[in-house]
Amino acid sequence: MNKDLTKYISNILKKNITLDKSCIIVKTTSQELEKLLSFFKDHENCMFKTLIDIFVIDYPESKDRFLVSYLLLSLKYNIRARIEVSVDELTSIPSVSSIYKSACWMEREIWDMNGIFFDHHPDLRRILTDYSFEGYPLKKDFPLSGYTEVRYDDSQKRVVSELVEMSQDYRVFNFKSSWEV
Repeated sequence: MNKDLTKYISNILKKNITLDKSCIIVKTTSQELEKLLSFFKDHENCMFKTLIDIFVIDYPESKDRFLVSYLLLSLKYNIRARIEVSVDELTSIPSVSSIYKSACWMEREIWDMNGIFFDHHPDLRRILTDYSFEGYPLKKDFPLSGYTEVRYDDSQKRVVSELVEMSQDYRVFNFKSSWEV
Protein backbone atom coordinates (compact mmCIF):
# COMPACT_ATOMS: atom_id res chain seq x y z
CA MET A 1 0.00 0.00 0.00
CA ASN A 2 2.75 2.50 0.94
CA LYS A 3 4.70 1.96 -2.29
CA ASP A 4 1.52 2.23 -4.35
CA LEU A 5 0.51 5.44 -2.56
CA THR A 6 3.99 6.88 -3.02
CA LYS A 7 3.90 6.14 -6.75
CA TYR A 8 0.38 7.54 -7.04
CA ILE A 9 1.28 10.81 -5.26
CA SER A 10 4.48 11.10 -7.27
CA ASN A 11 2.52 10.83 -10.55
CA ILE A 12 -0.04 13.43 -9.49
CA LEU A 13 2.42 15.97 -8.08
CA LYS A 14 5.17 15.38 -10.65
CA LYS A 15 7.70 15.39 -7.78
CA ASN A 16 10.37 12.98 -6.68
CA ILE A 17 8.99 11.32 -3.56
CA THR A 18 10.90 8.89 -1.38
CA LEU A 19 9.64 6.27 1.03
CA ASP A 20 11.61 5.76 4.24
CA LYS A 21 10.19 2.74 6.10
CA SER A 22 6.57 3.87 6.53
CA CYS A 23 7.05 7.61 5.95
CA ILE A 24 6.54 9.43 2.66
CA ILE A 25 9.11 12.22 2.23
CA VAL A 26 8.46 15.14 -0.13
CA LYS A 27 10.84 18.04 -0.69
CA THR A 28 9.19 21.28 -1.80
CA THR A 29 9.65 25.05 -1.90
CA SER A 30 8.05 27.65 0.33
CA GLN A 31 5.96 28.87 -2.65
CA GLU A 32 4.36 25.42 -3.10
CA LEU A 33 3.98 24.57 0.59
CA GLU A 34 0.35 25.60 1.17
CA LYS A 35 -0.89 23.96 -2.02
CA LEU A 36 0.99 20.74 -1.23
CA LEU A 37 -0.25 20.54 2.37
CA SER A 38 -3.83 21.17 1.22
CA PHE A 39 -3.47 18.31 -1.26
CA PHE A 40 -2.15 15.96 1.43
CA LYS A 41 -4.93 16.91 3.82
CA ASP A 42 -7.92 16.89 1.48
CA HIS A 43 -7.21 14.37 -1.30
CA GLU A 44 -9.26 11.20 -0.90
CA ASN A 45 -6.24 8.91 -1.36
CA CYS A 46 -4.13 10.78 1.22
CA MET A 47 -6.27 12.10 4.08
CA PHE A 48 -3.36 13.39 6.20
CA LYS A 49 -5.72 15.18 8.58
CA THR A 50 -3.29 15.44 11.52
CA LEU A 51 -0.26 17.71 11.74
CA ILE A 52 1.88 16.00 14.37
CA ASP A 53 4.82 18.38 14.50
CA ILE A 54 6.84 21.04 12.74
CA PHE A 55 10.54 20.91 13.47
CA VAL A 56 13.65 22.71 12.26
CA ILE A 57 17.18 21.49 11.60
CA ASP A 58 19.86 24.19 11.53
CA TYR A 59 22.75 23.86 9.05
CA PRO A 60 24.72 27.11 9.63
CA GLU A 61 27.30 26.35 6.93
CA SER A 62 24.67 25.71 4.23
CA LYS A 63 23.27 28.27 1.78
CA ASP A 64 19.75 27.29 2.82
CA ARG A 65 20.42 27.28 6.52
CA PHE A 66 17.18 25.78 7.84
CA LEU A 67 15.33 22.61 6.94
CA VAL A 68 11.72 22.95 8.13
CA SER A 69 9.88 19.61 8.29
CA TYR A 70 6.13 19.14 8.61
CA LEU A 71 5.20 15.72 10.01
CA LEU A 72 1.72 14.56 8.95
CA LEU A 73 -0.36 11.51 9.86
CA SER A 74 -3.12 9.80 7.92
CA LEU A 75 -5.27 7.87 10.37
CA LYS A 76 -7.36 6.49 7.52
CA TYR A 77 -4.38 4.85 5.78
CA ASN A 78 -2.07 4.53 8.83
CA ILE A 79 0.90 6.25 7.19
CA ARG A 80 3.06 9.28 7.91
CA ALA A 81 4.38 11.94 5.58
CA ARG A 82 7.20 14.45 6.03
CA ILE A 83 7.10 17.61 3.92
CA GLU A 84 10.50 19.35 3.87
CA VAL A 85 11.20 22.98 2.98
CA SER A 86 14.72 24.47 2.89
CA VAL A 87 15.04 28.21 3.55
CA ASP A 88 17.78 30.69 4.34
CA GLU A 89 17.74 33.12 7.26
CA LEU A 90 15.95 35.88 5.36
CA THR A 91 13.30 33.88 3.51
CA SER A 92 9.89 33.62 5.13
CA ILE A 93 7.54 30.65 4.95
CA PRO A 94 3.76 30.93 4.51
CA SER A 95 1.82 30.08 7.63
CA VAL A 96 -0.19 26.88 7.36
CA SER A 97 -2.37 27.64 10.40
CA SER A 98 -5.34 28.13 8.07
CA ILE A 99 -4.89 24.53 6.87
CA TYR A 100 -3.90 22.93 10.20
CA LYS A 101 -5.04 24.82 13.32
CA SER A 102 -2.39 23.07 15.42
CA ALA A 103 0.34 24.82 13.39
CA CYS A 104 -0.33 28.16 15.11
CA TRP A 105 1.65 27.51 18.29
CA MET A 106 4.29 25.42 16.54
CA GLU A 107 5.03 28.28 14.13
CA ARG A 108 5.21 30.73 17.04
CA GLU A 109 7.75 28.49 18.76
CA ILE A 110 9.85 28.17 15.59
CA TRP A 111 9.83 31.93 15.09
CA ASP A 112 10.76 32.53 18.73
CA MET A 113 13.52 29.91 18.89
CA ASN A 114 14.96 29.95 15.32
CA GLY A 115 13.93 33.30 13.84
CA ILE A 116 12.04 31.90 10.84
CA PHE A 117 9.23 34.30 9.92
CA PHE A 118 5.80 32.95 8.89
CA ASP A 119 3.78 35.10 6.46
CA HIS A 120 0.13 35.75 7.31
CA HIS A 121 0.36 34.14 10.75
CA PRO A 122 -2.62 35.27 12.87
CA ASP A 123 -0.62 35.82 16.09
CA LEU A 124 3.15 35.72 15.53
CA ARG A 125 4.66 36.77 18.86
CA ARG A 126 7.05 35.31 21.39
CA ILE A 127 5.83 32.18 23.13
CA LEU A 128 8.83 30.81 25.12
CA THR A 129 11.19 33.74 25.66
CA ASP A 130 10.70 37.13 27.26
CA TYR A 131 9.57 39.99 25.00
CA SER A 132 12.81 41.88 25.62
CA PHE A 133 14.93 38.83 24.73
CA GLU A 134 17.27 39.37 21.78
CA GLY A 135 18.36 36.55 19.51
CA TYR A 136 17.13 33.07 18.74
CA PRO A 137 18.32 30.41 21.23
CA LEU A 138 18.09 27.33 18.98
CA LYS A 139 20.36 28.68 16.27
CA LYS A 140 23.66 26.84 16.41
CA ASP A 141 25.62 30.11 16.39
CA PHE A 142 23.72 31.52 19.38
CA PRO A 143 26.26 32.57 22.04
CA LEU A 144 26.20 30.68 25.33
CA SER A 145 27.18 33.66 27.44
CA GLY A 146 26.51 37.38 27.66
CA TYR A 147 22.75 37.17 28.13
CA THR A 148 20.57 37.85 31.13
CA GLU A 149 17.68 35.82 32.41
CA VAL A 150 14.67 37.02 34.34
CA ARG A 151 13.37 34.66 36.99
CA TYR A 152 11.55 34.64 40.31
CA ASP A 153 13.91 34.16 43.25
CA ASP A 154 12.09 32.38 46.08
CA SER A 155 14.65 33.42 48.72
CA GLN A 156 14.36 37.13 47.85
CA LYS A 157 10.63 36.87 47.11
CA ARG A 158 10.96 38.98 43.95
CA VAL A 159 11.82 38.86 40.27
CA VAL A 160 15.57 39.17 39.60
CA SER A 161 17.58 39.75 36.45
CA GLU A 162 21.00 38.10 36.31
CA LEU A 163 23.58 36.89 33.82
CA VAL A 164 23.00 33.48 32.30
CA GLU A 165 25.43 30.90 33.67
CA MET A 166 26.00 27.63 31.91
CA SER A 167 26.68 24.62 34.12
CA GLN A 168 29.31 23.36 31.68
CA ASP A 169 31.42 25.22 29.15
CA TYR A 170 31.87 22.52 26.56
CA ARG A 171 30.40 19.14 25.89
CA VAL A 172 32.76 16.23 25.50
CA PHE A 173 31.53 13.26 23.52
CA ASN A 174 33.42 10.01 23.14
CA PHE A 175 30.80 8.43 20.81
CA LYS A 176 31.20 5.01 22.40
CA SER A 177 28.41 2.86 23.63
CA SER A 178 28.18 2.45 27.39
CA TRP A 179 28.55 -1.29 26.80
CA GLU A 180 31.87 -0.80 25.03
CA VAL A 181 33.55 1.37 27.65
